[in-house]
Amino acid sequence: MVTNLHHILVWVFVAAVIQWLLGALWYGVIFKNSWRKLVGFAEGEKPKNAWFGMITFFIVCFLLSFVLSHVLHWAGTNTFNGGAKIGIICWFGFIAPPLLAQHVAENRRANLFAINGAYWLLVMMIGGAIMAAFH
Repeated sequence: MVTNLHHILVWVFVAAVIQWLLGALWYGVIFKNSWRKLVGFAEGEKPKNAWFGMITFFIVCFLLSFVLSHVLHWAGTNTFNGGAKIGIICWFGFIAPPLLAQHVAENRRANLFAINGAYWLLVMMIGGAIMAAFH
C-alpha cells in the first residue's frame, strides 16, 4: 500500500508541475496582455507578491491533482483518454459553475471567464490523462 501511495504521489506531483508550468505559459505568455488588462493591472505594473502567488498556484495544482487522482481511482479509469474525459466531467461539475458564478458576482467580463475557464479545463484534462495513464 505504501509503495502504491508513493507511486500515486509521484504522478500527482508530475501532474501538478505540468499544470503549474502551463499556468505560467498561459497567464505569463499566451494571454499575458489580455489577462492583465481584464484583471486591472496597469501597463508595466508588476504583481505584488508574485512569488507567493506562484507558490500558492503550485499548491492549488497539487491539491487539485491529488483529489482528481482519487476520483480517477474510484471511477476505475486507467487510460489517457478516460482520464481526460473524467477531467472534463469534473471541470463541468466542480470548476466551471463556481468560477462562472464568481465572475458574474464580481461583474467580470466574459473574456476573463473564457481565459480562466479554458485554463482550468486544460488543467483538469491534462492532469486526468496523465494520472490515469501512468497510475
